Amino acid sequence: MNKLILIAFLFLLAFGGQAQSRKYVSNFSAYQHFYNPSLTGHEGSILKTFYRNQWTGFEDAPKTLFFSGEIDAADLSKTTDRTSHYHFRNSAKGYQGARHAFGFVALQDRFGPTHETQLAFNYGTGIRLSESLSLRWGAAITYNNFRLDGNSLVVDNTSDPRYQHVMGQYNSMSKLDLNLGFALTGGNYFLGYAMQDITKGHFMTTGDAYMKDVYTRKHLVQAGFRTDLSDQFGLVTSALYQYDEQIESTLEGQAKVVYQDMLWAGGGYRNNQAFHLAAGLNYKKLRLSYAYESPIQEARSINRPTNEIGLAYTLKAVNPERSDRSTVTFW
Repeated sequence: MNKLILIAFLFLLAFGGQAQSRKYVSNFSAYQHFYNPSLTGHEGSILKTFYRNQWTGFEDAPKTLFFSGEIDAADLSKTTDRTSHYHFRNSAKGYQGARHAFGFVALQDRFGPTHETQLAFNYGTGIRLSESLSLRWGAAITYNNFRLDGNSLVVDNTSDPRYQHVMGQYNSMSKLDLNLGFALTGGNYFLGYAMQDITKGHFMTTGDAYMKDVYTRKHLVQAGFRTDLSDQFGLVTSALYQYDEQIESTLEGQAKVVYQDMLWAGGGYRNNQAFHLAAGLNYKKLRLSYAYESPIQEARSINRPTNEIGLAYTLKAVNPERSDRSTVTFW
């Protein structure tokens, strides 16, 4: 019965033009470059990954594996000349992002008989507008492959014309597209806007056309602010707004209380869908996070929790000269 419900829910999403077109992450503030390429290198050179198990305990439920790498080009230079870093890195106002940054994103998502692979190659750059403010912009070329195993489908009406072109066969579609983004950044705040799938999948598409209407242009707005509350505690707040013609708008918010830039705990809310509780540990260059997400309101059609585990490794500290350990250095 669980599998029948899941497959029915899958088709409700997929053939309504919504399947796989929007990815939700509980600890979204840690993966800014996934949403906006201009924020690539915003935290310096770093590797990140997370595993998200949605509707834990439900047969064939969605599972997402993510990996990314960001490189500040200044970190690749062997010179000891600090002027190569002055533009953003060597500032008492805090890190504002790499002058030139390159990134790579890979995501694998599985949901019942569907499999999706996303790849993206990011570039971000910026100019300093003042001592405490920078303007950044970036672009990404993206690849997406969506696969549906029609042999594994279970439907209540096999004669339904919506299913005839996918039943009993292996379906695959791939596309190339472009993402663009802009952001205003300071040492402890940022505000960004990005467009994803700018050409709506028309830049280059190959394979079966059964999912051609899924991909639409997406608009995203991100904001974040972090500050010290005392010598020992800090606060990080973030927000993410997503909109497209199919799913329309989603708004998320998150807040984290940080102790000595090492331990943190917090929570967040996604309108009409879920709330989450999260905690993390930062030890030297290693970051570990965990989030527990629970569905609410319209998302309770499958009332199962979601578990999300994240890991990050900083290749080079963004503010090596700062010794104030109470200052929050992550998002």
